[in-house]
Order: sequence, then structure tokens, then C-alpha cells
Amino acid sequence: MKMPVPDGDVIARRRAIVDALRAIVPGEGVIVDENELRAYECDGLTAYRQLPLVAVLPSTVDQVSQILKTCKAMGVKVVPRGAGTSLSGGALPLADGVLLGMGKFKRILDIDYANRCAVVQPGVTNLGISNAVAHEGFYYAPDPSSQIACTIGGNIAENSGGVHCLKYGLTTNNVLGLEMVLIDGTVIRLGGKHLDQGGYDLMGIVTGSEGLLGVVTEVTVRILKKPATARAVLIGFPSSEQGGDCVAAIIAAGIIPGGMEMMDRPAIHAAEAFVHAGYPLDVEALLIVELDGPAAEVDHLIERVEAIAKSKGCVSARVSKTEEERLAFWAGRKAAFPAVGRISPDYYCMDGTIPRKALPLVLQRMQEMSARHGLRVANVFHAGDGNLHPLILYDANKPGELETAEAFGNDILRLCVEVGGVLTGEHGVGVEKRDLMTDQFDAADLEQQQRLKCAFDPDGLLNPGKVFPTLHRCAELGRLHVHKGELRFPDIPRF
Repeated sequence: MKMPVPDGDVIARRRAIVDALRAIVPGEGVIVDENELRAYECDGLTAYRQLPLVAVLPSTVDQVSQILKTCKAMGVKVVPRGAGTSLSGGALPLADGVLLGMGKFKRILDIDYANRCAVVQPGVTNLGISNAVAHEGFYYAPDPSSQIACTIGGNIAENSGGVHCLKYGLTTNNVLGLEMVLIDGTVIRLGGKHLDQGGYDLMGIVTGSEGLLGVVTEVTVRILKKPATARAVLIGFPSSEQGGDCVAAIIAAGIIPGGMEMMDRPAIHAAEAFVHAGYPLDVEALLIVELDGPAAEVDHLIERVEAIAKSKGCVSARVSKTEEERLAFWAGRKAAFPAVGRISPDYYCMDGTIPRKALPLVLQRMQEMSARHGLRVANVFHAGDGNLHPLILYDANKPGELETAEAFGNDILRLCVEVGGVLTGEHGVGVEKRDLMTDQFDAADLEQQQRLKCAFDPDGLLNPGKVFPTLHRCAELGRLHVHKGELRFPDIPRF
């Protein structure tokens, strides 16, 4: 994976950069020791590693503002980082860049039950929000598998989802307001506790922007009342294709489950051995369908789902009878990623989204790819919204297997685009999918996206090397260059 060539001049100025940062963040807030920097050399995409030039851990908004302003003045790149659970390399450091860690921003500032929202700092964990409001019967809906560790700031950067995003939406559907610091140190606010805001949807632009536009320092999220009833159904199928057909049929029937997840045989066996959730081991595909709402409605919908599943050839169906049993069903699914680590030395976790109707075809094609590349694949995915998470199993100690896994992953993502889907559903582009962006977007599309970045970050200092396969200077994208107060060719009439 090629990254921008480090700027030798910036590296030569490391001492001056460190001194400037220490003047802003005293004490242990600036990390320069090589061994201590190892903690930041990668995120959840561990195949790529790079030590940052220096790491800085601010604790106030004013410090973040001063850091960014100083880095802009000194021409130093900045990589924002949350908990580091990103699976696309979005927080991969740069050898000539400052890593800006937001881990100290971990306070819940306000909980407003009347307005059904909470104001939190970006270092608060996803699950921490739900835990803070659970005693009043509320929760925060987006629930990534890493929710115990991932932070809300990182969720904003990647527009994270989770097993319940089918009914309740991704991060972007559950954020009401943001405070953000721009590269020049300016602090701005977008949205708030109110439901809607006028003007351009800048909050929608920032959510999912992967740290390329600014650094989020405060988030206002929507909290919801827990449903009166929630029950889950485990449905087993003799083939993944039949499971995919059932998913499409449930949605086509007008039923929107709280969550609808699917696992294939390798993932089922790994999760069951790890969690002992009671999954059937004699099926090729397992569908977890959760219905929530009033008890009478849930009972009715479960009957309809079971009838649809039978019409699609299911061989087993088990409905949760207690809250503990429902949570056990989900515990297996949420532990699928670490569970797969027990059956393979390494795995490459992919993320792509397809139209639901293409699910049977894509599953079949992935099995063909698996045979062609000679690597196993375990499938775990948000079936309801077509967000796939194939886990490609490989051994990094065997020469060439990582490269084969990457090629396999690239083929899967190209297939997603081919059937009318997109490269990412919630993990982001980062460096992992960066060079595949031209498979989804043409040159005009990508240039327009980069023009938007230029409006926020004209010098390209925020998280460079991510998302865009070809870097352009903002001047190359049509911006007028001003030097010493004068435009180029001042003798030319301008209108």
C-alpha cells in the first residue's frame, strides 16, 4: 500500500514541532519515544503499520484548536485518531505527521431526556452512551460489534452502523449536532438539540468524512426509548442462497426487523464454539431476525417471518423465550469476528454493500472466488441492508498469502459495485479501499469530492493519503492562487 512520500523537511524539523506541541499540551500529553509510539502504529487494519512523527493527546477544545492552528502554520500533516478500531486504515499514521489522539475527551456532558438526546465528547464509547441512559429506559441505537471499545468520534468519522441499523439507521441518522475544529483552529458548531437545521447539510458531509475535513470535539446524539418487547428468531437454512432469498422476501413483505443478520457455516461454528449461544450446527446459513415493538405486534410479525422462512426452505426456527436468550443469540453474532480468529492465524475483514436482491448471486460468486484464490472465507453480515462483512482467512507467515487475501478482497468489492452496490457500508474507505475508488466513481466524481475537501482543508494537511487514489493540489482543481496579495496574471480582466 503506497502512501505519500514523507516530507524530509518536516521530519528534519521534528524537534521544533515537538517543542511547539509541548507548549500547548504540557506534561505527558506529547509522545515522542519510539516504544510508546508503537501503540499508535496501526488501527484495526493491522496489515499496515507506520510510526507517527509524534503523537499528541489534548484534553480541551482550546488545545485541539491550537494544535491544528500550529500544524497549519508549520505545514505539518495531522491524522486524527479515536479508539483505533477502524478496519480500513483510516487512522494509519504518517511518518511526517502528527497523530492527534482524542482519547481524553471521554465525558458525557449532558443528558436531556425531554428532548431525547445526549451531548457527549468524542472519546465516549458507543456502549457507554447506552449504559449512561439505561436506568431511564433509553439507549443509543447504532451498535457496531466493537461497541464496547469504539468511540462516538470514530463512529462519526466512519458513519458506523451495527446490527440494528436496518430499522434505526446508521450514525448519520442518529446525530443531531457537532462541534468541530477546522485545520486553521476555527471552532464551529453544526446542528444542535433541534430536529432539523436550515442551510446546507454540513453535518451529513462531516459524518463519514474519515477525518479529512476537521476534528470533532463534541457530539449531540439521539437517544431512543427501549421497545416494549424484543424477541429474536434463529432460522437455519440448507444453503446461503436460500437464506439470502428469505432476507429479500421478509423486506419485500413490508416487515422491517429491528435487526436481521446472517452467518454461514464457518462463522456459525466459530461463534458457537466461542460463545455457546445455542446455534444449530447442521445448517449452512443462519439468519437472526429480531422483531421489536408492542407485544401483540411482535407476536404477529414472528408468525409472518416464520411462514416466509418455511416457504424459502428453512430447516429450523427457534424463537427466544427470555431476554437472556435473545441477548445470547446476539452475543454469538457480535463475537463472530474474534471467534473467527480461533480458526485462522489471520483474517482480512471486508466491508461492502449490495442491493438485497443480489445477495444469493454474490454469495455464490464469493464461493467461486474462494476456490480460485485458494483461501477460505467466513461470511458475517448485516443481511437486512445488504452490508457484507466477508472474513478472508489466511496466514501472514506464509509468503504471498496476504497479497492473495487482498486480491480476493478487491474482487469482492468490485463485485459489490458490479451488482449495483458500493465499496463500503460502515468501515470507510481509508487506505484499504482507496485504490478501488475509481471502480465506483469516475474522474469528475472524485474531483468534485476533492473540491469539497479543499473548501475545508486547502493545504491537504488533514489525514492525507486516505480515501482519494490520486492526490491533487487544490490549485489544480480550479482554485485561484493568491501570492503576496496578488492573483496570477493580474493584467487579465476578471469578471
